[in-house]
Amino acid sequence: MTSLPQKRQARRGRIFPEYTIPPEELARRRAKRIELGKRCRVIFERLRPELIEQYYNWFIAIEPDSGDYLIDPKLDGVLQKGQERYVNTDVKLTIFRLNETGTCGTI
Repeated sequence: MTSLPQKRQARRGRIFPEYTIPPEELARRRAKRIELGKRCRVIFERLRPELIEQYYNWFIAIEPDSGDYLIDPKLDGVLQKGQERYVNTDVKLTIFRLNETGTCGTI
C-alpha cells in the first residue's frame, strides 16, 4: 500500500513582525481621522443647501482649515483637482457627496 504524504502544517503569523503598528498609534490615528471628519462635516452642512440644487450627486472635497472646497461630478476628477491644488503639502481633505446624507451609497 502506498503511504499518503503528510499534510503540511500552515504557519501563522505576520510576515514582517517588526512593522507592526502599536495599538496606541492606531488609536491616535483613528481619533485624528474622526476629528478631521467632524470639522469637515460642519463645513459640508453649511455648504450643502446652496450647492445641492445645482450640483446634486457631485463629489465635494473640503479642506477644514481654510474652508476651501473642490467639486466635480466624478470622484477621479475631485481627486485630481485636489492633487493639483495641494501639491507638496500635508493638507488632508475629506470627500463627501452632494446629496441628502453626504454619503456615496449604503453599507
